[in-house]
Amino acid sequence: MVYFQKMTPEGYKQIEDEIARLKKGRPRRIKILQAACALGDLSENTEYTEAKRYLGKQLKYTEIVETKDDGKVDLGKTVVLKFDDDEDTEEYKIVGRMEADLADGKISFGSPLGQAIMRKEAGTTSTVEAPAGEYKVTIVEVK
Repeated sequence: MVYFQKMTPEGYKQIEDEIARLKKGRPRRIKILQAACALGDLSENTEYTEAKRYLGKQLKYTEIVETKDDGKVDLGKTVVLKFDDDEDTEEYKIVGRMEADLADGKISFGSPLGQAIMRKEAGTTSTVEAPAGEYKVTIVEVK
């Protein structure tokens, strides 16, 4: 059984861009490696090879999920949330596991918060089962 991870189109493009960046720097790396070989250093450029291989696998086993305009929280959508212990709201984009970056306002659909709100509509209050304990969050808006 092959496992496909879910990812937004933006996350997929970021990986494609990173592979392109690695490929663009490859000629310079080859020259450095050739110079090192001429001096007797036969070590390989494993950093480049491993990064490219890892990113290539990410693309190969990724299912790109397009958003639907159905009013429900889903991958690729942005949600405005109100936490039960806070008067302010917070905005997050729901993304795949590899794209998650809390500092950039991106949470994984597989995180405890993501799981609690997935496929729910604005106005719904959900209980989040987090490692540090449970808490409630209300979905204010789904964009």
